[in-house]
Amino acid sequence: MATPKLDPADTSTGEATLIARALARDAVAMAEIMRRNNRRLYRAAWGILREEQEAEDAVQDCYLKAFAALPNFRGEAALSTWLTRIAINEALMRRRKKQAQAAAVGNIIPLRPDGSPKAEAVEDPALSPESAVMRAQLRPYLENAVGDLPEDQRAVFILRALEDLSVEEVAQLLDLNPQTVRTRFLRARRKLRERLQRELKLSFGEMLPFAGERCDRLIQRVLMRLAVFTPSA
Repeated sequence: MATPKLDPADTSTGEATLIARALARDAVAMAEIMRRNNRRLYRAAWGILREEQEAEDAVQDCYLKAFAALPNFRGEAALSTWLTRIAINEALMRRRKKQAQAAAVGNIIPLRPDGSPKAEAVEDPALSPESAVMRAQLRPYLENAVGDLPEDQRAVFILRALEDLSVEEVAQLLDLNPQTVRTRFLRARRKLRERLQRELKLSFGEMLPFAGERCDRLIQRVLMRLAVFTPSA
C-alpha cells in the first residue's frame, strides 16, 4: 500500500492544520507529521539505544503513543519537541528494560548485534561520484565514533550537532542544566576529533595502494622506455 502524501500544493500546510486533521484520523496528515519528524526522532532514539532496529521500534511506539495522546496536546511546545520528548522517554524505557534483562540473565546485551541492518545512505545526486565514494567510506567511521561516545554525551551530541537544536532545547528535552549540555557537547566533540584524527590517519595510510602487479607493470614500462635511449651494450 502506498504511503499517503500531501498534495504538492499543500506542502506548506501548518502544524495546527495537520494536528486538527490528525485528530480526525486523516491518514495523509498523520503521515505528513511522521515524515517531518522521522529523522529527528530516530536520531534521538539511536543516541540512547545505539542500535538501529531498536531505535526504529522506539520511534514506531512513540508515534502510536503520541497519536493516542494527541487530544491532550495543548501546544505549549512545538509538536516536534513534544514528539521528541516521547521518543526519548520510549528509548530510555527500552534501555532500562534491556539493562534489567541483562542483569537478570547475567549476560551483556550487545548494543549493535552482528547482522543488524545498516541504515541506507541517502546521497545528494549533485555530488560527484568521487565525493559520494568518499562520503560512503567516511560514514562508518563517523557512526561508530558517535555510537561509542559515553551515554551521557551521545544524546546531547546528536541533538545538538545532527539536529541543530539549541542548548536550551536540548536541556529541556533531556531534563538537564544548560551548562551541563554545553560541557557534555564540548567533551563529545573533543573525543570525536581525537578518535577520528587517530583512525583516519591510519585509514588514509592505506589509501591508493600502489604495489604488486601495478607496481611491477609501471617499472617494466619505464625500463622499456628508457631502453630506447640507453646505448646498446
